[in-house]
Amino acid sequence: MVIKKQNISDDARKKKKHLQEHEIKERLKHITNKILVMSGKGGVGKSSVAAYLSVALAKRDYRVGLMDVDLHGPSIPRMLGLKGSIHPGIQKGKATPINYLPNMEVISIEMLTGENKDTATIWRGPLKTGAIRQFIADIEWGDLDYLIIDSPPGTGDEPLTVAQTISDAKALIVTTPQEISLADVRKAINFCRQVHMEILGMVENMSGLTCPYCGKIIDLFKTQGGIVTAKKENLRLLATLPFEPELVKEGDVGDISFLDNDELLITREFNKMVDEIVKIG
Repeated sequence: MVIKKQNISDDARKKKKHLQEHEIKERLKHITNKILVMSGKGGVGKSSVAAYLSVALAKRDYRVGLMDVDLHGPSIPRMLGLKGSIHPGIQKGKATPINYLPNMEVISIEMLTGENKDTATIWRGPLKTGAIRQFIADIEWGDLDYLIIDSPPGTGDEPLTVAQTISDAKALIVTTPQEISLADVRKAINFCRQVHMEILGMVENMSGLTCPYCGKIIDLFKTQGGIVTAKKENLRLLATLPFEPELVKEGDVGDISFLDNDELLITREFNKMVDEIVKIG
């Protein structure tokens, strides 16, 4: 009798997994480009790049979805000013993303985890894997030109699940110039190659600070780290983004207006990066 119940349970589990696989394929077939923004370590500006890349693409009239699968430290809602009790809608049993711009939609794990945004998510690997797969299967995206996925730093369960679930996703790897960051980036590069994920390119963030008094570039960490690593690994260096204090202030309050300010060096460099990404397709 116990064996029979186990067999029924196994059959039900297989049927559920098969149904989920079908739903995932249905969701993804309406999306042309999938970009996983990842980094070897935290604190390099990965989420900022993911958020602002999505907005920049949307401002160029592309249909964009931004999905935050950082289970332990989701920051996309705050960066875009989506604070408070904002929850996705429900349509035919599926969650619908939040409309951020007319042609840009956003979804984050944080939007589904209750009112207290400071509650820690304490999940083991299998639970995280299942949650992300369900997250992908149950979001009702429309037709998209780009789906940008913000994953947590490192090469753990979250990026691995995305790589295995979205087989045609391409990686955009963010780093800072110093060696301690680049060492972790090399691990991220090897991760992508092991799981057969194409690498779109690298972005070197916080590469220098323009002195507000003399205009000279101050190397906060070091120089040339990104370009040397990209050349050695035979990868594209898509951008070298300077450190911009004004961006830090605007990010804290969810202000994206800097993307329209061409007087800022970071805006000009960021838009060059978007040009390259669009060109690569």
